[in-house]
Amino acid sequence: MPYESRDEEEGLSGRTAVSSETDDILDYDSAASGSRLNITSEGDPTTSLPLPVWLTESSKAFKWKWVPLPLRKAARTSVGWLKGPQPPQDLRFNPLLPSIQETPIRLLNRFLPKRKHKILLLLFAYFSWFLSWSLVLRHSVSAGHIEGYGQPHPISCSATYWSGGNQCGLNGYDCRPFNASTFTFRCPAFCSSLILLNPHTVGNQTLNYQPLIVGGPKPGSSDGIYRADSFICQAAIHAGVISDSTGGCGVVELTGTSHSYPSSSANGFTSTSFLSTFPKSFRFLRLPGSQSDCPQDLRWPLFAITASTIVLISIFTTSPAVFFFSTFFILMLHVGLVSDPPSVSQVRELISLHFARLLPASFIAYILYLYCAVPLLRPLSSPPMYQLSKTILYLTPAFIGALNNYTFAVWIPIQRLTPYDLKNQPGAPVALVIVLIIVVMIVLCQMWYIRMGGLFFRYLKIYATMGIMVLILLVLPGFRLRIHHYILAMLLMPGTGFPTRTSLIFQGLLLGLFVNGVARWGFASIIQTPSALGERPSPGGKDGWWGATSPNITNSSVSISLPSAPEYRGNGNITFHLWEPERMEALQVDGVSVLVNDVERWRGYVDEDKKGDFTWYRRGHRGLDIEDEEDDDEAPEDLFFRFAFLRGSTAGKYGGVAVWNRDGSWIPPPPPRT
Repeated sequence: MPYESRDEEEGLSGRTAVSSETDDILDYDSAASGSRLNITSEGDPTTSLPLPVWLTESSKAFKWKWVPLPLRKAARTSVGWLKGPQPPQDLRFNPLLPSIQETPIRLLNRFLPKRKHKILLLLFAYFSWFLSWSLVLRHSVSAGHIEGYGQPHPISCSATYWSGGNQCGLNGYDCRPFNASTFTFRCPAFCSSLILLNPHTVGNQTLNYQPLIVGGPKPGSSDGIYRADSFICQAAIHAGVISDSTGGCGVVELTGTSHSYPSSSANGFTSTSFLSTFPKSFRFLRLPGSQSDCPQDLRWPLFAITASTIVLISIFTTSPAVFFFSTFFILMLHVGLVSDPPSVSQVRELISLHFARLLPASFIAYILYLYCAVPLLRPLSSPPMYQLSKTILYLTPAFIGALNNYTFAVWIPIQRLTPYDLKNQPGAPVALVIVLIIVVMIVLCQMWYIRMGGLFFRYLKIYATMGIMVLILLVLPGFRLRIHHYILAMLLMPGTGFPTRTSLIFQGLLLGLFVNGVARWGFASIIQTPSALGERPSPGGKDGWWGATSPNITNSSVSISLPSAPEYRGNGNITFHLWEPERMEALQVDGVSVLVNDVERWRGYVDEDKKGDFTWYRRGHRGLDIEDEEDDDEAPEDLFFRFAFLRGSTAGKYGGVAVWNRDGSWIPPPPPRT
């Protein structure tokens, strides 16, 4: 017997006894270079055995002697465990009912044995999908007629008559007309899911993470008056003009100034109240059914056409390229033009924007295909025993991810993964904890398969590189790291590049999220400024922004004059002394903008107005209406003031709300940020 073990202890330590009777020639590689023992026997090829640990660590070239022996043993054990079993396991799972899953391919090969016939069938499937899909889409967006008003114009869920801040210009003139105008519109379905992602001020209320509907019908009335900054489609659902589930058409009429916008609850919405004057309002005309012809939103029939086509292609093809790119391109078109299009009203503009995003997305999809999809799908393509498994496990989560606006956006109350949103959005911290637990479980599951396949250290290099890059972006001063869901898909998809059931599920989901993120939002940056995310950056420091702070309005900078007559005592005038020479010079600002009831009413510049006094006269509604009114006073109403610095024609962030109550009392705004 040429080899024998001395005892159990020596066997465990890696020592080997070599018989002197053998004619073998022993050649030890250097401990620093290989840790292998080459044995050459006469007449036998060279074989290689692991170099004993004790011999490796006794070499002068061994550089880890300073590490205590127990730690070295623990490290060797850990590394050996992470390397996985030897030899690595084949990760390809065993399919259920393989003979049934092979049936579609057997039938295809029986009736269309030639490759060119299969290619023609695939092209026919593409043509049939596009023809039926485009005809239904064209009918959905272009059909309809309202007698006396013409064809409805498609608008997005976020369409509104009024822009926030001072974007409508002085006295709102840039958002004219204010009244005596009608508009026929067509809203898509499911506009109820739209919420504000940045703070929006209505009087002394700050709205965020909720729909935007201001006003509605008064008690005992069926016709509601809505403030012009309300989302038109959401207001139409609130008024009962259209349905949330199918969308619809209607006619909106501008009604000019209104002096009260009561809150009301109807059709799943509770509107916001504003009990003061605003110069632009609208209402919806009630039309008899015979006067309006408006087909329903057909996005679900369109999705049925899309899903059926992708499923059929998946069942009858074994090519990873055909399966992956068919799924990607068809879903990309469907999401970008039907299920979750960007907020643009013109169809041509929408198509142009979509193709601008499709080209770079196709390049990324090709990279994902080479390094993620091929390692997953190619082992499952031959023999064709995985056709139904692949279709169900991959495409179902892909559809869920692609329809993110109906799935995760509704189920998870996190709109943006930023510190500001996680702190301010209701339910976001709890949802984040739940999501992180699920993600950690998924990662651990994939890590187990990676280890069993002997791939752990290969993936460790990939994700260590990604982690370092993310950490560098995280610590960049003046920026916020923003992991959009298309970026999340790109980061996690490499971890699904091996043929297991969980990899099929997770890669399909990530591909759907990538498609939805790019088609809906485009390639938004992974780092963004705080102001771009709705945060208010600090006004100080080298990264400060002059517009992050606002004028300091205190009781000493306000003068109020009220009439002595008891009737309508709240009427009078209020004067603001706005100039702060030293502070404005330090901020390098030119002037101040003033909003009254959320409408810009005054702009003053230091070089034109030396005093910087702004006076507002309250005579009931006078001065708040665009129309001329009688000189008689009316009952006063609460007025809401907000102030912002100007640099040129650009206004900074408007500060907190100051209120001049109807009884003449004054509530100053909160101090500005410093």
